[in-house]
Amino acid sequence: MSTASKLELMLSFQDAESPEKQEKLTQTLWQQMRQIDGVKIDRVSDDNPPEGSKAFGSFLLGLLKATVTLEGLKSLFGFLGDRLGNKPIKIKAKFADGREVELEASSREELALAEETLKRLAQTL
Repeated sequence: MSTASKLELMLSFQDAESPEKQEKLTQTLWQQMRQIDGVKIDRVSDDNPPEGSKAFGSFLLGLLKATVTLEGLKSLFGFLGDRLGNKPIKIKAKFADGREVELEASSREELALAEETLKRLAQTL
């Protein structure tokens, strides 16, 4: 996978009432997303989280970091739409040239639009 054909994404979602449920959701999504072609997914660790942040063990809740190919975006965003439905997802993307963009999606349609936006921006490298 060439550097220019992949993006670094920080995915943030909140979909549970309690830290335990949020951790279970984060763990489940992380395990399932590891099976998606073109996606490398990691939990986000923080040994010293800021005061007031929700951390479970050494991982932040509702936060995953992905390195994804442009081809893998469709599968990743389709997966997120299926699993999280109409829950808000914040996406921070970093391109190979250092540009960054932040998007938010709350539906499958908005995830599809975010996918197209990221692909269009990646083509302007």
